[in-house]
Amino acid sequence: MNERRRGAARSEAAHRSILEATAALFAEKGYDHLTIEGIAARAHVGKQTIYRWWPSKAEVVAECLLEGVLLPDQFTPPTGGRIRDDMVVWLEALMAFVTGEEHAGLFRSLVAAAMDNAEIGRMLRAKLGDESVMVVRLQEAVDAGELAHGTPLRDVSEAFAGMLALRVLSRAPAEVDAAERMVDAVLGPYLSRA
Repeated sequence: MNERRRGAARSEAAHRSILEATAALFAEKGYDHLTIEGIAARAHVGKQTIYRWWPSKAEVVAECLLEGVLLPDQFTPPTGGRIRDDMVVWLEALMAFVTGEEHAGLFRSLVAAAMDNAEIGRMLRAKLGDESVMVVRLQEAVDAGELAHGTPLRDVSEAFAGMLALRVLSRAPAEVDAAERMVDAVLGPYLSRA
């Protein structure tokens, strides 16, 4: 994204303030109600400062995704336990987070932003899907013999992301055993029987 910036070198303090303001306003108001004017006011910078570095609000949101300011650490699956157990714990926590009143709007707005801007869609996919830490965690399970060699890691990662997206978009509450059922449905065919 740096290659798109024009103008004078930016202040790192202003850069960070703009990204944090964007993430906060995105969470509060959603993508549709996010404005450059609002970001500038929250970050205590001029609109021209933002426009000098990013041509649109979509570009600022994309950089927030890239820099990890927008999506929380909950998207990182745990390590150290058996893959099935780690995935159940992770999915329970993540479903509680994304379906909670405070955060569900954030994820619906991310979907809207991704539909509006291909770069945001690509970054969201990278964060949740084929290039994600999820694929790394699944590969560790293959290497440890917990998952069969040949497990389609990207497909499994995307299946989890899709399940979460559907829950957020449909506003479905998380049932008590939903995480276990989802993990078994996605990982079950690939779990080692040893």
